[in-house]
Amino acid sequence: MDIKRAKQEIKDSIEAYLTKDEFGAYRIPAIRQRPVLLMGPPGIGKTQIMEQIAKECKIGLVAYTITHHTRQSAVGLPFIKEKIYGGQTYSVTEYTMSEIIASVYEKIEQTGIKEGILFIDEINCVSETLAPTMLQFLQGKTFGNQKIPQGWIIVAAGNPPEYNKSVREFDIVTLDRIKKINVEANLDVWKEYAYKQGIHPAVISYLELRKQNFYRIETTVDGKAFATARGWEDLSQLIQTYEVLGKTIDRDVIAQYIQHKMIAKDFANYLELFYKYRKDYGVEDILEGKWNTATLQKIKAAPFDEHLSVVSLLNGKASEMFQKSFLEDAYVSKVYEYLLIYKENLESMRPEDIWHQAERDYQEQIRKELLSHTEEIVMKKAVSALEKFAKQSQNNILESNSEEQFEQVKEMFGELVQNRENLIELTSEMLTHIFDFMEAAFGESQEMVVLITELNANSYAVWFIKENGCDQYYRYNKGLLFDERQQAIVQDMDAVETLLNKQGAIS
Repeated sequence: MDIKRAKQEIKDSIEAYLTKDEFGAYRIPAIRQRPVLLMGPPGIGKTQIMEQIAKECKIGLVAYTITHHTRQSAVGLPFIKEKIYGGQTYSVTEYTMSEIIASVYEKIEQTGIKEGILFIDEINCVSETLAPTMLQFLQGKTFGNQKIPQGWIIVAAGNPPEYNKSVREFDIVTLDRIKKINVEANLDVWKEYAYKQGIHPAVISYLELRKQNFYRIETTVDGKAFATARGWEDLSQLIQTYEVLGKTIDRDVIAQYIQHKMIAKDFANYLELFYKYRKDYGVEDILEGKWNTATLQKIKAAPFDEHLSVVSLLNGKASEMFQKSFLEDAYVSKVYEYLLIYKENLESMRPEDIWHQAERDYQEQIRKELLSHTEEIVMKKAVSALEKFAKQSQNNILESNSEEQFEQVKEMFGELVQNRENLIELTSEMLTHIFDFMEAAFGESQEMVVLITELNANSYAVWFIKENGCDQYYRYNKGLLFDERQQAIVQDMDAVETLLNKQGAIS
């Protein structure tokens, strides 16, 4: 199954394991709460989904890569303790608390959350001396003679043998005590994630053309050659940072992330063309509704893969604006929530009080590790806005009463709302310009299907259009995305891909 389905399977298991009966006992007792074993190739996001699951389920997370541990750190150190059995004293070996088990208790102390996930990565790549301990851990949920706390669920991950020479196979006794989930790389699922993370549009459009290059691991005379989802995401962040710094990224730099010579070379060539098209077609002008007949004639005469690159450039900028609009709306809405609390408590609260409350809420959620990256950005912006309101209020009307202060804060909030509306209007205009250009350049074409398909894959785009509408989107989404249309574009893109692969082989 793909990583999205695997994530949902794990969330469902956690929900089932943590469900309690009317007496407060877990409906599925700990002995029947099978550890989850997530098996799949490296770099597809196994560790990342565990962080997402913990935040979404509002539970703790302790993660370890077990190959970094010795038997002593996993089990604990032995010590001698005297015990009396049948009236006689015996020296018995016991163990100090495992570093891993101790980390679980520390997480409970740190966050105040008593339930969570203990995630052990690369569990089937342990050393020979540690292997029996891992089997005991999966079968009995213990390290040494200490169990993990009640309410903590074991999730482990490993790589299949073809990806790691150190892999050890589990016996049937162990496999019969776990819930095994096999995961495979899936580009369509990754693209949904990629849009949420703001992956560089050149990476997304390249992989749409070269699907087979999304995840490849091969053995060559020079050793392993590979490209993984993790590599593409890290490379994307580097490209974006290089753009800010005005630096050029070349094939050698790309090969440091995409460690497959052919793919690194191919993407370097594509990225160069990507930048060239952005300049040649005046993408920024198109987004502002400015283009001329010469631009239309040029793109109509261009090959299909060049069309797709231009569509990707337009879609990439639109994606940035959709995400920016979403964050702006979310943060203004969060400020509004706190201002409602302020309004309801005017007699006892001042602007600085609501600011401090928001700051406390933010720090508490950080302490509990409950905020996603997006939620953290929203809370930071909200706290910053409330701080600004409080300080301006103090500076302007030191002797004012509570109602006057609220009116001033309300006026400052109105500026935030107006900024949000301006951004949404700008984004709506840009989306209209994109559709106008697509209509003029391609009409009801396969290129339009690509645009609609990419918008539908982007959760921020779907949110924006649902909230603010777009007549052209609704018209084409309803009229273009039929099975035969989709099949036609897939065939054309496959033909382009075959041609480009032949060209790459020649070069």
